[in-house]
Amino acid sequence: MKNLKIFLFFLILSFSNSNLAADMPHYLDFKFILNNSSAGKKVQDSLQKRLKDGISSLNKKEKSLQEEEKKIIQQKKVISQEEYVKKVNNLRKKVSSLKDERNNLLEKISKDRTKARNELLKNLNPIIEEYMKEKKIRLVFDKKNIILADKNLDITKEIMEILNTKLKSIKLN
Repeated sequence: MKNLKIFLFFLILSFSNSNLAADMPHYLDFKFILNNSSAGKKVQDSLQKRLKDGISSLNKKEKSLQEEEKKIIQQKKVISQEEYVKKVNNLRKKVSSLKDERNNLLEKISKDRTKARNELLKNLNPIIEEYMKEKKIRLVFDKKNIILADKNLDITKEIMEILNTKLKSIKLN
């Protein structure tokens, strides 16, 4: 009889602990998933390459404009004032155009990064919902909103593994 009471006590305790664990809010590191999932890495690499190539191209154009500026300065005493003003104004237009091109590049990369983040989130939400139903979890936070938490409540790796199997890449165009 005493053994039965002890057995029932531990049985009840084990059920209450499993329900308690499901009631505890869990968390995941969305930034980590964004940067380290296979789809996230591919997008990050693609965006970094486009940014690097774009900046390299802009730097070449900038050097060309600097050379043009040097030539105009050297010709200042040789050419007429009107011709000099015309060349300087033309150079200013080219510099302004280069600035616009640089801003457009940065804006496009930023928009594509936001689009990729939203696409990843769109694919991640159903995975998290399914995981929550399966594990009977009621609440999931993003890690950036948590000051301190038990590492056992971190579901980042499990979610990322599921995401990597379901989403191989994100198309931006």
